[in-house]
Amino acid sequence: MTLRIIDTETCGLDGGIVEVASIDLIDSRLANPMSDLVCPDRPISIDAMAIHHITEAMVEDKPRIAVAIGRYLGSDYYVAHNAAFDRGVLPEMRGRWICTLKLARMLYPDIKYGNQYLRYALNLDVQLPQDNTLYPHRALYDCYVTAALLQRIIKDSSWSAEEMADITERPALIKTFKFGKYRGRLIEQIAQEDPGYLQWMLKNLADLNPDMKHTLKYYLVG
Repeated sequence: MTLRIIDTETCGLDGGIVEVASIDLIDSRLANPMSDLVCPDRPISIDAMAIHHITEAMVEDKPRIAVAIGRYLGSDYYVAHNAAFDRGVLPEMRGRWICTLKLARMLYPDIKYGNQYLRYALNLDVQLPQDNTLYPHRALYDCYVTAALLQRIIKDSSWSAEEMADITERPALIKTFKFGKYRGRLIEQIAQEDPGYLQWMLKNLADLNPDMKHTLKYYLVG
């Protein structure tokens, strides 16, 4: 069975892929690393370039994602850190998705959940290639980090791929606000102090992810 760890770099939070990469986990071993720069369907934001350092000149002669994506298809399972985002920009992927971010929240409470933070907090063994010229926030580099996190999650939990996909597909409770005026505060506490704010979020923020919607409704009802 193949678990294909996949990552994208984009023009910004609204999408527009500029790079896609993957690496396969087969019987506990990493194999078949792939990476492609992609000509996006919109300009690359300065904020995005400052993170991944992919410029317009680097991608102007590259294929569109509809062409580049072909060799990444065909896996039964796709794995990503914050899979909801990558799944949203890669609708062509027909397999089941596994989210290492959601799984890490269940297994390792009360820490931060960024890929690089988890790498060092969990002392992950990231198996970068010997001639490595990769760096953080490039798609293939991030695939290697996510692969190490996935291997650690499997070791610590003994979850099967199907169990991890099932957990990914179920809504989960989020502990703290990641944005807004209560950023960093416990959602459970704000539900008691200012329930109107939770109601406002549900009514006015159309782009809330399913986990946040579930969390807000859970604490309002409770």
